[in-house]
Amino acid sequence: MRIRPIARADADGLLALAQQAGVGFTSLPSNREFLAGKIESSVRAFEERTPVNDRLYFFVLEDEDNGELAGCCAIEGQVGHEVPFYNYRLGTLAHSSVQLDLHRTIDTLFLSSDHTGDAEVCSLFLRPEYRGEANKHLRNGALLSKARWLFIAQFRDRFPEKVLAEMRGVFDEQNRSPFWESLGKHFFPMDFNEADRLTGLGQKSFIGELMPRFPIYTTFMAEEARACIGQVHRHTRPALEMLKKEGLRWEGYIDIFDGGPTVEAYIDDVRAVRNSQLYQVEIAADASEESVSRWLAATTSMQSFTAAWIGRAPTRDTIVLSSTEAQRLGVTSGDTVRLLET
Repeated sequence: MRIRPIARADADGLLALAQQAGVGFTSLPSNREFLAGKIESSVRAFEERTPVNDRLYFFVLEDEDNGELAGCCAIEGQVGHEVPFYNYRLGTLAHSSVQLDLHRTIDTLFLSSDHTGDAEVCSLFLRPEYRGEANKHLRNGALLSKARWLFIAQFRDRFPEKVLAEMRGVFDEQNRSPFWESLGKHFFPMDFNEADRLTGLGQKSFIGELMPRFPIYTTFMAEEARACIGQVHRHTRPALEMLKKEGLRWEGYIDIFDGGPTVEAYIDDVRAVRNSQLYQVEIAADASEESVSRWLAATTSMQSFTAAWIGRAPTRDTIVLSSTEAQRLGVTSGDTVRLLET
């Protein structure tokens, strides 16, 4: 299994991933034309033919045994410049009455664009058949999540100070969002799927046009919806845990549609960015491998960036790769790779 930049030839594979992702996966809509545009934007970004603040770096997880795409992930260089980036900020308003000797604090939601200009790690999806106990030794989810940090660390000057990740919110067994049912549907003349589809296609102006700009008191919402604020979809919990281990934290921002949390951090404080280091490659055909790989390796070229697990630790400033590992990463003796112990 290896991570690489998406290519134009991956259009069918990406559409298949989008179709499996399901409701609430806003950044991966099942729309061939839109996804083709996303691929083209990514290709141009890796070729550095677009402005730094308008780059989308899109990666795929490739199964070398059959050539299929097992998953995907992406990095938005900066959000909110071309298309507004909205979320709710959870706040508190205090009310008191001297006459009655009463004091109350009430949670409120404020429409916000506070994250404009931040980078975003997004679009992480792993096909169900590549998850679970049978694939535990492959650590595919961790590979998808952590490879992005090695890319950011290698090309740190292309990114701003802060990074965020929007997490999918809670849906019930009927794929309904309680948060949407209690709030969003009252302001948008459409169902959740249509609002989610438009947002995924980059058509977000209607949010600022139709949502109230004054604080929303959460006490007016259904109890089931309030319980969803800052909570994640059951399938999103592993991804959230990986991000928390890297140092990203919830600071009170949520998705305006499903109430899922937006976690964030200063890039230089992210564990993988801070701890990854460069090593020189040596190739040994008979290099032994551990049963469970703890080391993630990534190449240092933007256009041919590749990441994969390797079977041993480095020594001093050198990492010994087997012939298979070197071929998978596309490196030769004397090249440099970035390594992270996980």
